Amino acid sequence: MSHKLRIRRDIAAMSAYTPTTSLDVFAERLGLAAEKLIKLDANENPFGPSPQVIDALANLPNMHVYPDPESGRLRELLADYTGVPAKRILCGAGADELIELILQLFIEPGDVVINTPPTFAMYGFDTPLYHGSVIDVYRGLDFSLDVAAIEAAVQEHRAKLVFLCSPNNPSGDVIDPNDIRRLLALPATVVVDEAYIEFAEAESIISWVAARDNLIVLRTMSKWAGLAGLRVGYGVFPDALMPQLWKIKQPYNINVAADLAAQVSLQDSAYLLERVRQLVVQRKRLETAFAELPYLSPYPSQANFLLNRVIGMSAADLRDRLARAGIIVRYYEKPRLFDHIRISAGKKEQVDRLLEALWSIAWG
Repeated sequence: MSHKLRIRRDIAAMSAYTPTTSLDVFAERLGLAAEKLIKLDANENPFGPSPQVIDALANLPNMHVYPDPESGRLRELLADYTGVPAKRILCGAGADELIELILQLFIEPGDVVINTPPTFAMYGFDTPLYHGSVIDVYRGLDFSLDVAAIEAAVQEHRAKLVFLCSPNNPSGDVIDPNDIRRLLALPATVVVDEAYIEFAEAESIISWVAARDNLIVLRTMSKWAGLAGLRVGYGVFPDALMPQLWKIKQPYNINVAADLAAQVSLQDSAYLLERVRQLVVQRKRLETAFAELPYLSPYPSQANFLLNRVIGMSAADLRDRLARAGIIVRYYEKPRLFDHIRISAGKKEQVDRLLEALWSIAWG
């Protein structure tokens, strides 16, 4: 690289994040028609958005005008949905943008963030971009938090932030509320990512924010509302943080299509939550079926996916064999996950085809 470019040396040295990709790209790679593929690798909602959203976007007005920089109507509807005052809600282009905003707000060069892998990759990926240092406190073999180790790491490194995901991605387990209460006693801000909470039987902790000045809860419209492609997330923040966040948020971060789609989704939430219920039924069906396969050992999940340990064969090979059958699942080349695959819940007919392919592999 030319010395004239003078880019940050830490970025030049870092590894790139490898996200999943679109159906069209997978179709080109596999030499199959996109409509023949079943995409179960990114925890997307296979039902897609509410039909009312599709109708609304077909008649979207004022695309030539900038959106409301405060997403005021959307925040009012989110307040109705969550029971949290709109004044504590900030919307982002997916929860990913909100993770970045939190890091911008808190982290000065050298400050420490506690990460709890295996978990959602963006906490650890984004922190160095904002000049922070990541301390990984690995989860147990059952993916439960090592609370004592987190407490020790916060104290030793004077960590400012602790990122938690509940239900956790990729394991699907929900963090015990007592563990979160214990961590909130630390001199650090705890960020709880509830991207999959609509699929869980557990209660959200979103109402806790009002009484705790060091708790942030993140949510998304990507999963339950089927808006992953439009990128809408939101966070609930302590009152003291909101004026600071408004200072640094990009003014037009929620585009007009995403804003409208999220509003209509919230107005049609009963319909969408029934689809969530159907996906939970299929997830439970998958858990039972996977446990009967000789080469899969599923972990209990309260999300819209199942993590499985692969036994007696390579997890990467299993991913590839399913891909050749037109079924895309997630494999991680990461510590603790080399012998695992994650499979999202699909529609009944998609699950039928997946199980047929998995049993064909079992039968050889």
